Amino acid sequence: MSGSRKTVNPLQPPKPLPDGSFATLCPAREEGSLLGGRVRYDQFSRGYRTGLEPVLMAASIPARPGETVLEAGCGAGAALLCLSARIPGVHGVGLEADPETIKLAEWNIRNNFGPTGLPELQILQAHLPDIPRTLRALTPTANGRFHHVMANPPWHSPHGTPSPDTRRRLALSAETTAPEEWIRALTKWVLPGGTLTFVLSAAVADRACQTLLENGCGSIQFYPFWARQGREAKLVLVRAVHGGRGIFRLRAGLVLHEAGGRFTVAAERVLRDGEALPEG
Repeated sequence: MSGSRKTVNPLQPPKPLPDGSFATLCPAREEGSLLGGRVRYDQFSRGYRTGLEPVLMAASIPARPGETVLEAGCGAGAALLCLSARIPGVHGVGLEADPETIKLAEWNIRNNFGPTGLPELQILQAHLPDIPRTLRALTPTANGRFHHVMANPPWHSPHGTPSPDTRRRLALSAETTAPEEWIRALTKWVLPGGTLTFVLSAAVADRACQTLLENGCGSIQFYPFWARQGREAKLVLVRAVHGGRGIFRLRAGLVLHEAGGRFTVAAERVLRDGEALPEG
């Protein structure tokens, strides 16, 4: 899961977790929440911090109760948890490479849905673009594909100064795989007529669109995220339909911040109130 430097816990300052049975299973963590406190969400105290991207991405998925959703690079589960809060009854599977992050994601699921967790949400270890065949057994559809696929793949240039933190480097840097490789692999896991959604840097969006078109996807939509009114959009959401033949659509997008730095009213409805992205 890639990310910006803007963290997505504007609700309350995180506090250290008390000692407990889970505290010894993974590195130090902090309690937090998403969607105005509707979702409990713990993060590692150091290293990679969840950005706005997974919450925005989850708000864009046009899923219905009972449908299946695959997230590649799910991190600690922010997008899947936010999507489940907005659309109860979705069946979600997250793919994550880091074993400690998988433990944290599973903890977050249990922490939101009771000691037995939520059967509709599962995490599987995978190193994208390689996806294990065992994934097919985790979706109830006949051919083992998903109604919707989403990802915020690593897109930071591998030529920059690498982060000293292993998890942050894994989440952000495209040093071993390019976003196009993730997209190419994920097109094989979505049902005909299903959607693929990616949050990416605008700098790599053209390559993403080309890869989607080359792999049987169309009806592409661009949804820009403007940091402020009048500023260049550096982050975009790209959505395509497997087998889609519709025209390209450029959406109005979402302005995230007022001039003074506060979230806009429209952004608050998504980030705090858990509403879907406005479709303008």
